[in-house]
Amino acid sequence: MPNILDKANDYLQQTLIWAQAEILSYETLGQVAVIVLLFFTSYGLDRWLRPLIKSLVGHKQTYQKSARYVEPLYLPVIWLILQSIAQRLAFMWELPQYLLWMGVSLLMAWIVIRLASQLIRNRELARLVRFFAWGVAALNIVGWLEPTIMFLDAAAVDIGDAHVSALAVLTGIFTLCLLIWGGLVLANLLEMQLGKLSTITPSARVLLGKLARIIFVSVAFLFAISSMGIDLTALAVFGGAIGVGLGFGLQKVVSNFISGVILLLDRSIKPGDVVEVSGTYGRIDSLAARYTSIISRDGREHLVPNEDMITQPVINWTYTNTRVRRHLPVGVSYKSDLRRAMTVMKEAALKEKRVIENPAPLVLIKGFGDNSVDLELRVWISDPQNGVSNVASAVYLNIWDMFHREGIEFPFPQRDIHLVSMPGDTPPKGIILPDTSESTTS
Repeated sequence: MPNILDKANDYLQQTLIWAQAEILSYETLGQVAVIVLLFFTSYGLDRWLRPLIKSLVGHKQTYQKSARYVEPLYLPVIWLILQSIAQRLAFMWELPQYLLWMGVSLLMAWIVIRLASQLIRNRELARLVRFFAWGVAALNIVGWLEPTIMFLDAAAVDIGDAHVSALAVLTGIFTLCLLIWGGLVLANLLEMQLGKLSTITPSARVLLGKLARIIFVSVAFLFAISSMGIDLTALAVFGGAIGVGLGFGLQKVVSNFISGVILLLDRSIKPGDVVEVSGTYGRIDSLAARYTSIISRDGREHLVPNEDMITQPVINWTYTNTRVRRHLPVGVSYKSDLRRAMTVMKEAALKEKRVIENPAPLVLIKGFGDNSVDLELRVWISDPQNGVSNVASAVYLNIWDMFHREGIEFPFPQRDIHLVSMPGDTPPKGIILPDTSESTTS
């Protein structure tokens, strides 16, 4: 610990000496004023040029695709141009230009690093790489890189036989981020190549993609730990203890992950299947590590835990094949020609283009109801992912039109009321007849 404090004290003293010599002088303050003035000028030009450029080329497709990468560079590029001109003029007029030159170098490094970091799609990782790389470049430009490395290397602690320094930790973190990013890129490339292979089932593609991600991330983590100088054999015992603790605390997460792997291995469901689980009907969009994404016909996305896909009853409409049979009950009047009605129902079913001809539509008599003869039309479709209720609606509409043309009646509730005759002098119960005796006597 005293050694670390001594190194820190020496580093601070060197910084103060540099600041007194390079910054706290009239020549340096003048250059700082020029740099600040050029920044505000660049900011104003940036605000003026953005709408102008958009009005000129904003409608072009090339600009729309590259705007996300180009627009953040307007300000630093304008600032770099103005500062390069100022630095060149100072050189020609033999004026102090050290800070101006340093600013030009820092701006060039920032622009190059910013462009390179655009290749990383993860914004947080790109921001981390950008600031880390620019920090190293800035320290190198101002001449502080070597003293900073020596200071970070001296700030170290001993963990058993391992000597872990701040420099090793920072290097390990940066290495871990880069390796994880590289591993994810390789995993994505592998998934893209697997997607082109028609001989591999969708479940196998997802499973291989998940395994590739796990392997790449694990290798990246081990390499990063090794670069910090930590013995991996000592980490094994410590990691086992952490694993036991995480296992108890993350039982549901682990259960869902294992359930997802089981679903992929037994191929009971796969992306593209049409399923029904816990009242949710829809098409499986993806199988994630924790949940299964099911998109219903109304566009809502249901995230069902993988554990529920194993423990709950699941109806897979497309497990062995995509053909599905629909049962459509229809009632006709007792006055109708029953055989003609059954023929018309078959013809109405075949008018719907989604109803397949083999197996052919079938009409059965299910019973004789109070008001109708109960029939049932059975039709087959081969694309349940496009919906099943809409097919039933279309067939019912065809039946409605054709029944009306053929004169086949739809039933409606009917009741026959029979009045039993009574003696003429016996009024119905509750009705009192008027007294006509006086009128008869007279």
